[in-house]
Amino acid sequence: MKKVYIETYGCQMNVNDTEVIFAILAADGWERTEDMSQANLLMANTCSIRDNAEQRIWGRIEVFNQQRKSRPGVLVGIVGCMAERLKDKLLDTRKVDLVVGPDAYRSLPKLLSAITPDNPQIDVLLSRDETYADITPVRTDKNGISAFISIMRGCNNVCSYCVVPYTRGAERSRDPHSIVREACDVFGKGYKEVTLLGQNVDSYLWKDETQTVNFARLLEMVAAVSPELRVRFATSHPKDISDEVIETMAAHPNICRHIHLPVQSGSTRLLEKMRRKYTREWYLERVAKIRSVMPDCGLTTDVIAGFCSETLEDHADTLSLMDQVGFDWAFMFAYSDRPGTLANRTMVDDVPADEKNRRLNEIIELQNRKSLERYRAQIGKKVRVLVEGPSKRDPSQLCGRASNNMMCVFPARDLRKGDYADVTVVDCTSATLICE
Repeated sequence: MKKVYIETYGCQMNVNDTEVIFAILAADGWERTEDMSQANLLMANTCSIRDNAEQRIWGRIEVFNQQRKSRPGVLVGIVGCMAERLKDKLLDTRKVDLVVGPDAYRSLPKLLSAITPDNPQIDVLLSRDETYADITPVRTDKNGISAFISIMRGCNNVCSYCVVPYTRGAERSRDPHSIVREACDVFGKGYKEVTLLGQNVDSYLWKDETQTVNFARLLEMVAAVSPELRVRFATSHPKDISDEVIETMAAHPNICRHIHLPVQSGSTRLLEKMRRKYTREWYLERVAKIRSVMPDCGLTTDVIAGFCSETLEDHADTLSLMDQVGFDWAFMFAYSDRPGTLANRTMVDDVPADEKNRRLNEIIELQNRKSLERYRAQIGKKVRVLVEGPSKRDPSQLCGRASNNMMCVFPARDLRKGDYADVTVVDCTSATLICE
């Protein structure tokens, strides 16, 4: 049987896309392998959000080509966002046989059958309706506890720094009934948690002749699959997260109390340049609403240091917002200019690299302090944890996440992976709750 090996880079949505690709190829007679040396087809599912993500892929292409040289007949493919963005450059290397964008995975069997040494294949056409709703993904996670379910594809926001609208196309929502069927399927297979994925889940909207389903209603529908099935989601957009979504979360105990709410900057001036469509004040009001309805809700975020024209005052605004909100955790990056974006075409990347890194280090230092404060505030509380298995650092301990997404470790008892455990927090680090 033909064997395929895929490496996945980037976000959770790419993980889900890889699972879709495995399903499409399995129907064409391909078998998944985790051993590169046994594969007839080597692929990287790529991300273009930051330059360093793309640079890693160029290195992997060289590794794949060593396999191709030593084993004639091995094919190399690049799929995902980098395939869409750098299609011609990838083929020009003559080290890639296949380039396929995020909306063209159904064409993989046809393209693979047409490849010859002098005839690489490409399909990077974007779609306005492809959601892969009818495909049951091949689950690749190791623990068999948590599954990703894509509820929508693409993005309409066109933030000035972001390549996603150009690599994943326009926003379109998936039929909610297919989402619920997929949630039922994974729960029936023993999964205890699903994460609903979208570039901006809050703008999910599906209509037919009889009904309209928004994101709050979709959350209710998935939560109703079983009270034993936890429901998470990512990612929310501050301009769109509604009171209805917040109140729906509060009304259903199995919808996890965690929201990833990317702020990017604490400066209203910079938020306008980023085309985020909200102000500092709006963001803080949304945080206040979340905490008034769900005081125990975990909040995480994304922060960019050194965006075009960022001043020391703008940077100070970001630090003060982070201090005021007190995020549990954050993805923190120095701004990376991405070709083709609005910022790349119309703005000057004028903050020197060393200054970006200095500001980023200040952001990281502050967040580390706030994370420790947030975790210390959990000491003495009782939380319910979904057991994921033994702790990597100490196999005599079990680990799992609380509803607020904080990782917990606790002594192993008569518990198994997939069980729920009620634990008490007795200590912490800045990234882990130590429980009993």
